[in-house]
Amino acid sequence: MVTAVKSQPWTQSVLHTAKGFSATALPILSGKIPEGLRGSLYRNGPGRLERGNTRVGHWFDGDGAILAVHFKEAGATGVYRYVETPEFLNEERAGRLMYSGYGMLPPGGLINRFTKGLKNAANTSVLALSDRLLALWEGAHPYTLNLETLETGEPDPLGGLPESIPFSAHPKRDPKTGDIYNFGVTVGKDPVLNLYCVDANGKLKQRNSYSLDGFPLIHDFVMAGQYLLFFVSPVRLNPFLLLARIKSFSESFDWKPDLGTQVLVFDRETLQLVSKGETDPWYQWHFGNACVDEDGNAIVDIIRLPDFNTNEYLRQVATGETHTSAKSTLWQVRVNPKTGKVFEQQELVDRHLEFPVVNPVDVGQDWRYTYFAMHRKGSDSTKDFFGAIGRFDRKTETLIEADCGEHRYPMEPIYAPDAIDADQGWIITVVYDARTDSSEVWVFDSHHLDDQPVCRLALPEVIPLGFHGTWKPAQ
Repeated sequence: MVTAVKSQPWTQSVLHTAKGFSATALPILSGKIPEGLRGSLYRNGPGRLERGNTRVGHWFDGDGAILAVHFKEAGATGVYRYVETPEFLNEERAGRLMYSGYGMLPPGGLINRFTKGLKNAANTSVLALSDRLLALWEGAHPYTLNLETLETGEPDPLGGLPESIPFSAHPKRDPKTGDIYNFGVTVGKDPVLNLYCVDANGKLKQRNSYSLDGFPLIHDFVMAGQYLLFFVSPVRLNPFLLLARIKSFSESFDWKPDLGTQVLVFDRETLQLVSKGETDPWYQWHFGNACVDEDGNAIVDIIRLPDFNTNEYLRQVATGETHTSAKSTLWQVRVNPKTGKVFEQQELVDRHLEFPVVNPVDVGQDWRYTYFAMHRKGSDSTKDFFGAIGRFDRKTETLIEADCGEHRYPMEPIYAPDAIDADQGWIITVVYDARTDSSEVWVFDSHHLDDQPVCRLALPEVIPLGFHGTWKPAQ
């Protein structure tokens, strides 16, 4: 059934309050599941944005809900569940919002502002380990989930992280050793960037810290050969507004372009600072990938924004009406890791795009293809949402795209290596179709992204547009 769509039809997905579903066989709508596609897709994102007729303050504040799609010989099975943190369960019982978040203070009177803490929304990304799935969020420890059923367990300190030190949402896995690198920023009088190395089983191996200049907003970092690079954009928190409970985190950040963007380079073996530099002011949420070239310089792909207007745009997403310009494009920069100096910058793709991914075997190494969600040609970046999947070829400097069609909105593409052919890969995304108010799983051939999907699977419920996911190959 085709339904009437709103002026911003993607909002039907974002504002949907997910019910969730237990293990369900997913019917094939077209094509067939590739023989070498064996493993599990996991996706995270806000499953609900309101309770008791009160809406959250920012898209980042929605309750985390995990989608798992298990691809096996007998077919595909889907599971969709909320991450049942104690705060989630308390609000579920109360039927109302109770806690503060990234973009909101606790509802109610002044007493609530000082007595109700920060809710771990567990809504940003996922990390698949051999025996458990971790639901990741920016400001706390991850929550452990069952890999098959998604049943919520306990917060995971990863074998040694103190409770006060968060494990952020964009870990990088070394494709050769399986070691996992990540960070977390500690809030306090003197903000600290904490760096970690965790082994393939999720146990802390090494930890170090670095004192930051003010309190910036660091969402992601990048691994390049033997280095970890952080680009600290000129966004700084006004601690008075936050501590006095006058404004939320989101409302307390100021854009200060005069500070420029700091470049911090750390050694991957010791987690010690190698160099510190400064370059032009910009903001980025995400990086594509990075490597070290034959001259010893770091090549870094960045999804770059000219300012911090993106934060206001993402706040508006939760309202169902967007009107702020926040165009992000693909850039490449070259950095001398010994000095932290950026000596070359180039815009690679002048199209609004986000959520970049590469083949997992290429993380931190030289790579050819970067995949991302992007706007369809002619889209209004202030009002529309991503309607296509793109692939940029670094060797030929060409872009190809899979246009999902009018009023169809894909999430972040995930690269799934083929279990049989090492040269073959599959791009998996979850697509919301506003015309039918339904969600589907689409599988593309990575070599022929601009062809029709090789398989489309129906999902039993709308999956609200979300953030990040991962692929876990079958063992």
